[in-house]
Amino acid sequence: MSTTDTDTGTGRTKDPAAAKRHIGVSADGELGEAGSQLSTAPVDTAVPGSFGGSRAPGVLGSLTWTGREVVGWARWFWRQLTSMRVALILLFLLSLGAIPGSLIPQSGTDAQKVADFKDAHSILGPVYDKLGLFHVYSSVWFSAIYILLFVSLIGCIVPRTWQFVGQLRGRPPGAPKRLNRLPAYATWRTGAEPEQVREAALKILKQRRFRAHIEKDAVAAEKGYLRETGNLLFHIALIVMLVAFAWGQLFKSEGNKLIVEGDGFSNTISQYDDFKSGNLFSTDDLTPFSFNLKKFTGTYERTGPNKGTPRTYQAAITYSVGAYGKEKKTTVKVNEPLRIGDSKVYLTAHGYAPVVTVRDGKGNVVYHDAVPMLPLDSNVTSQGAIKVMDGYKNAQGTTEQLGFSAFFVPTFAGAGKGDMFSQFPALDFPVLALSGYHGSLGVDAGIPQNVYQLDTSKMKQFKDAKGNIVKARLLPGETMKLPNGAGSITFDKGIKEWANFQVTQQPGSDWALTGAFTAIFGLAGSLFIQRRRVWVRATTGADGVTVVEMAGLGRSESAKLPEELGDLAALVHEQAPTKPDAVESDPDAEPSVPAAEGAEK
Repeated sequence: MSTTDTDTGTGRTKDPAAAKRHIGVSADGELGEAGSQLSTAPVDTAVPGSFGGSRAPGVLGSLTWTGREVVGWARWFWRQLTSMRVALILLFLLSLGAIPGSLIPQSGTDAQKVADFKDAHSILGPVYDKLGLFHVYSSVWFSAIYILLFVSLIGCIVPRTWQFVGQLRGRPPGAPKRLNRLPAYATWRTGAEPEQVREAALKILKQRRFRAHIEKDAVAAEKGYLRETGNLLFHIALIVMLVAFAWGQLFKSEGNKLIVEGDGFSNTISQYDDFKSGNLFSTDDLTPFSFNLKKFTGTYERTGPNKGTPRTYQAAITYSVGAYGKEKKTTVKVNEPLRIGDSKVYLTAHGYAPVVTVRDGKGNVVYHDAVPMLPLDSNVTSQGAIKVMDGYKNAQGTTEQLGFSAFFVPTFAGAGKGDMFSQFPALDFPVLALSGYHGSLGVDAGIPQNVYQLDTSKMKQFKDAKGNIVKARLLPGETMKLPNGAGSITFDKGIKEWANFQVTQQPGSDWALTGAFTAIFGLAGSLFIQRRRVWVRATTGADGVTVVEMAGLGRSESAKLPEELGDLAALVHEQAPTKPDAVESDPDAEPSVPAAEGAEK
């Protein structure tokens, strides 16, 4: 067998560089259909400066010319929009646009932070507001990029999909006139008949999973369609992800609810401590369910470098779906949410709720409840406020409101140092520190207040006869007396725990995840699979000996194509070996080279 490294006198290509110039349709059209695109990617075409051409005289000529201009520019704009270059630019702009959404407070996530930012930045605040940087994902400019990218991908995928379907339904193109001009080429002379060579080559190519058929004097085969399939899957997956993210943002909902042991929750907006949703979300979209927190269990490492780290962190609840659903028991853990329909219930935080009893000067109970405390550190050092809004009268019989600033530690430390803190998160040595106020809590004005803080602007602090502030550190079961017969507050022995639950409902998340995995597999296929064509021609030479030619053409330059052609040539050569008398008798001539070694680029 001889190879591509022979001189031009034999009619074969002399060097690989010359072969590269003939990939695709050559200048004289020798490759014809065989050199057609191995991809469905659109081909860039030259665009003239004016689409209307020469303008005919008169109004009709002007209208005709204007129409041609409008249609021409519209087609040009569509070609640019659906090009890969513009799609990548839009994807890059979308990534850039998401940066301020991560760095700048968003009104849909935390309106209070947005208000604080505007108060702290009198110049930047109004500028950011006009640019829509406080609501990036619903701003006009971000939506424009998003929609253009969506249209670009669809405009690119639809025609390419139909073109690829047509290629799958068709047959590999016939062999070009001169196979020796292709980048991978091998030839030899054999004593087998041309029909036998073609049948053997057809069988071998089909065994190698080529789509092959015999056309005229050659076998045409093609392989690697999964490359284009992966490419199309990647782009379709991007569309699925874009739709899923948009759908999720428009119809999502997210709310938080703090629940003390023994209390319950019903999935209605009025039950949430805070709630936010997408622009198209409706209260009818809430999944109907309810649940009760029976017990929260938290255990912690007692020794070692991880002392204080949670070992068990779970909430035992009972829940029911719908108004008349059967009650069921389950346990919600961190990263193991309860799934009810489209909703997920996550366990996000935990703390303690000391139970206190407040009595007036006559000993009447005016308040008895568990008060959730807000954790300040990993050892659950907590602070909070106790607010007695109704039912209290002072020693003079005047109706007042009481407020207590509270500081709670589950494991007391700091005795004799003037302060207190917790040295372990479990309830080993609980202490509650209190200081009281009387007057107006300011809740009657209808202005929302932080449940963990007191508004003392209209209140007075309790003081004893010497003018000292009344405050105390209480152990479970102890009572602090208020001066002048104002009553008392007792730290009851029952200390409850609370858990914070986040209820999310984000449709489209499963589709987004599916799209992400599909995009990864599609991209891998488009990168690592090469689409290529192989032809095997067997004809009878002038001396009556069969001449076998094999050539390969790939979509892009690859070292694997000559290797694969060499392997195929070796298999065909086994079925149609070189004819012995076809070897020249010149003693100085080099021996024939096997196809596997001789096929080169």
